[in-house]
Amino acid sequence: MQNRFDKCVAKAKTTAITIALALTLGACTSQPEIVDNSPTSRVTVVVSGDQDFIQQHGQNLAWHPDVNRIHTHNPQEVGELQRHMRRSFKAELEEKGYRFAAGEGQVSNPASLYVGFAIALESEMSDAEILKRAGLVAGLNTQGIDKKFEKGSVFVAFFHPQTNEVVWRVLAQGFTQPGTEIEKREQRFDELARMMLNSLPKSEV
Repeated sequence: MQNRFDKCVAKAKTTAITIALALTLGACTSQPEIVDNSPTSRVTVVVSGDQDFIQQHGQNLAWHPDVNRIHTHNPQEVGELQRHMRRSFKAELEEKGYRFAAGEGQVSNPASLYVGFAIALESEMSDAEILKRAGLVAGLNTQGIDKKFEKGSVFVAFFHPQTNEVVWRVLAQGFTQPGTEIEKREQRFDELARMMLNSLPKSEV
């Protein structure tokens, strides 16, 4: 007989949302509004899973101890990218009423759900490999895009802490320009967190 978790996963539904936003990095806010048609403004987001289960069990989150992978050209960026991901997504989840466990889900305060993430450039991981690993594909079209831009994918998932099965997941794909100073990416991570978690309802607990 299926347990409660299996039933929740079984009723998962998939939606796809294509969003085009201007994620400007400029510090000046007095300039007139300009529509950004550059490749870096194109983002595709695909969502799958049982968001009701997250809504009811998101009172004690913790970062997944193993799912925090960064696939990039420069190994020196890994730590900074992980920090940006955790900061932006934690802030957005807390804005929605979800809370992270004190002590990050240790035995004394076990997590109700794990949150894992991964980032990959297309040169490091193909769409076929992403589909195989994440079970999702956003299918962002690269036709006509200047080769100085590279497609990147960001994956976030909630895991059941006992079974390690995915309860809810979201994949975003967009274009990035390698070589951009990592400090300038913070605003874009914040915007990305809002887009990727947009369909997740506020916590009920």
